[in-house]
Amino acid sequence: MQNEGRISGSGLPLDPITHRGDQKMHAVVRSYSGAGAKQLFDVLEQQKAEVEATLRKVPGLLSYTLVRSTEGGMSVTVCEDKAGADESLKVAREWIQKNASNIHANPPVVTEGSVIVQVQ
Repeated sequence: MQNEGRISGSGLPLDPITHRGDQKMHAVVRSYSGAGAKQLFDVLEQQKAEVEATLRKVPGLLSYTLVRSTEGGMSVTVCEDKAGADESLKVAREWIQKNASNIHANPPVVTEGSVIVQVQ
């Protein structure tokens, strides 16, 4: 017997989660490490109010989280759809170019995909 659209035995949806109709929620994780990453996260923390205000303008933004790690950090963005996630990448890149270009941090490793489980 197949568990169509479900995680075996759990009853949780395996198919991408939709938000507002049939749009699939989309997440982007940007991981920063190496040269300049720690300094970049220092700037992000010092200017977190501006970072937050900038990201709130992204259409379809559902959540944005910055996480500091021992190597630098990462951001996790969840949007109503891929278009919003793509816009968040553009906005983040522009903010860093404008506010932290002197750091010369390595570009982030970007991982993205459709959201299949979200617990709130």
